[in-house]
Amino acid sequence: MKHLVLVLSDPTEGQEEEYDRWYEDLHLDEVLATTNWKSAQRFVLKDQLWNKSAHNYLAMYEVEADDPKDVLRQLNATRTKRQQSTSIDIDKTAVWVFSETGPKHEKP
Repeated sequence: MKHLVLVLSDPTEGQEEEYDRWYEDLHLDEVLATTNWKSAQRFVLKDQLWNKSAHNYLAMYEVEADDPKDVLRQLNATRTKRQQSTSIDIDKTAVWVFSETGPKHEKP
């Protein structure tokens, strides 16, 4: 079954450059190397509608797993294999696992 892991986060105040470097140059590749997750990509918020987001950055991971609860278990179990950074404001970070409910629709 396909799952998406969505991580909404922001840098620790004053550490924006380190946050971007750590996330893009190190963290995404380390997550892929230490889990069986399939892909990772970051996005920055540029516009919004209705409720204002508390976060400016999104990391999206594609994962294949039978049990959605195994997705975050695997991430936590391999945490010590990845370099951690104080440049991410972990207290304000949100992590969600969404499971597919139907096929992907694509423009013909």
